[in-house]
Amino acid sequence: MKIGIYGGTFNPPHLGHITAARAVFELLKLDKLFLIPAKLPPHKMLPPGSATPEQRCEMTRLAGEQIGLGDKVEVLDLELRRDGKSYTSETLTQLREKYPDDELWLLMGTDMFLTLQTWHDAETILSLAGIAAFGRTEEDTEELFSVQRDYLYRTYPGARIFTLTIPGVVDVSSTELRERLARGGGEHELAPAVYGYILRQGLYGTQADLEHLSLQKLRPVALSYLKYKRIPHVLGTEQEAIRLAERYGADVHKARVAALLHDCTKKLDMEEQLALCRQYQIPLDDLERKALKLLHAKTGAAIARDVFGVDDEIYSAIFWHTTGKADMTLLEKIIYLADYIEPSRDFPGVEKLRKACYEDLDAGLLLGLEMSVEEMESMGNPVHVKTLEARDYLKGQREP
Repeated sequence: MKIGIYGGTFNPPHLGHITAARAVFELLKLDKLFLIPAKLPPHKMLPPGSATPEQRCEMTRLAGEQIGLGDKVEVLDLELRRDGKSYTSETLTQLREKYPDDELWLLMGTDMFLTLQTWHDAETILSLAGIAAFGRTEEDTEELFSVQRDYLYRTYPGARIFTLTIPGVVDVSSTELRERLARGGGEHELAPAVYGYILRQGLYGTQADLEHLSLQKLRPVALSYLKYKRIPHVLGTEQEAIRLAERYGADVHKARVAALLHDCTKKLDMEEQLALCRQYQIPLDDLERKALKLLHAKTGAAIARDVFGVDDEIYSAIFWHTTGKADMTLLEKIIYLADYIEPSRDFPGVEKLRKACYEDLDAGLLLGLEMSVEEMESMGNPVHVKTLEARDYLKGQREP
């Protein structure tokens, strides 16, 4: 297996890191890529106002998902768990012990490559891994690389070195990016979820008022809560909510806010969900205490209200988007159905359900509830009482 290792301060990880990592991964035909944030970089001091190691690790995870290689990209916190400076030689030693038979390649930009011989224990670095050096801009030429490459080959005869210039690489200065973020810019040089995380945490001098965000700012913040694979679903739910709200005369802005935040706690595990339920004093029935799938709607609504200051109507639409309930409001119906039929959904009967929703909202809602009950019963799973009540209420409303 060929493993790429890309370390750095990632303060913050930006599109330059993402585009370079993707290009090197493909050119070297790597099987795996490790992104490794440094705790204490040995070559420079972290500037005042930097993100914490833990925050940089989380941003690196969000950025790594944007590379588009799925589980082939992994963020490792091994330097964060080590005391002292984050020496690359020690990191490679740890990885070599874990992957004794695999081919390791250390990724780095031009500046790092040109000073490699000055690194702590450079001989160990070059003995444990090949070097994959890339030019961050098209001005980084083969002339620069060739001089350094020849020097390293003479000094370390066993070295393996691969150099390349990446056409069209996004050239970003982290220092300038942090300054732009402090002035209210910088979003176009970051993956949306990373930018949203920065706003949510108030990093690098950003001072976003989370309770009064524009939709343009709320969207990346909402995405920063999600696993990468859930992003298309949430964005699809927003678009479906817009269409349904326009079709039935609901408040489009509220529908979009509710859709963007409806899954904000979806990635949390059972222990984390129950902790939030205790924190926000959310009462749970016996089924909810055992069914992880049912909790994110309740905890998500609590986060939406506590962090983002949503009103009762939006809170309720998020709260009931999983089970439904009897006598739902217009916005509750729209979010329940937008979540159910958004464009990335693909299950038997979805086209019939979509058609029904745009012909008659209540007919579509009843069909959706009946399909949900049927699915749960076919799998031998208990159906939440609120779902049954919602179905029975609509049936009663539609009987002559």
